[in-house]
Amino acid sequence: MKHFIITIDTEGDNLWSWKQGDPITTENAKYLQRFQELCDSYGFKPVWLTNYEMISDPVYVDFITKVEQSGTGELGMHLHAWNTLPEYQLEVRKQGAPYLIEYPADIMEEKIAFLTEQIRTRTGITPVTHRAGRWAMNRTYFELLKKYGYRVDCSVTPHENWSSNEGATEKGVGSDYTDRPEQAYWIDGDRTLLEVPLTVRRMHKLFLPEQMTPRKMAGSIKRMVCGDTIWLRPGQSSAKQMYCLIDRVSVSADEYLMFMLHSSELMPGGSPRFRTGESIEELYRLLKELFAYIAHNFEGMTLREYYKERQV
Repeated sequence: MKHFIITIDTEGDNLWSWKQGDPITTENAKYLQRFQELCDSYGFKPVWLTNYEMISDPVYVDFITKVEQSGTGELGMHLHAWNTLPEYQLEVRKQGAPYLIEYPADIMEEKIAFLTEQIRTRTGITPVTHRAGRWAMNRTYFELLKKYGYRVDCSVTPHENWSSNEGATEKGVGSDYTDRPEQAYWIDGDRTLLEVPLTVRRMHKLFLPEQMTPRKMAGSIKRMVCGDTIWLRPGQSSAKQMYCLIDRVSVSADEYLMFMLHSSELMPGGSPRFRTGESIEELYRLLKELFAYIAHNFEGMTLREYYKERQV
């Protein structure tokens, strides 16, 4: 069977509205067990890509340690440069949160080393899987991941260009992945670091809007003609789009299907998309239907396991 890989960016509450200097809370750590149990019921194994504030939360540490001990998921690293030590004052000229790739190479390394050691110290687990904050990668970042023992990166989003997303410095912009492969590939010939891109496909298909207004219908037609990027991500893509994406991967030569969500999206009010308890219940109804559908043709696998399979 093909593989189903679930990735969760595990971070503080509603960081979409966070501003520099605001406290970061981690109440969403109390809401993760429900999602883990849903995954368990289908034999799926989520990869919890963890940032600094979450690995500092005792509730989360207890949760993820038990997940690793039971073999029902994986603890990975997700680095937000702006709140991972050491502190370093960039020459800030924009309003965006800084990308790690905006920092000098030695500061990049210190931040990677610090968070890796925090994860190891608090859980006893050495992470080998990584996703960049705000999807931004460069050659220096890849080399540093290899140096610190990482074996998988999942930061690449094929067909997406993040260069219009500002960082904090004058030249700070996101990465352009429009020409990157849709399937996994080795970063270098030494087969040390495997890039496993998120499942993003560009489709030329008409998806009718829920509200059939002239404006919305015109937008749907434009996206069909020009092409639209579809993710396996609730809130980002509609249910119809996600089912179409699943079907496309199912009948292709692709080896895996990768889902993503943020941990805070599992808590009412933890994100702009899921603000209420009812919206969370609607999310879980959708997830149950999606996962049941996916289970027909896909089996659960962590990124650590996928790397080992590719090594054979």
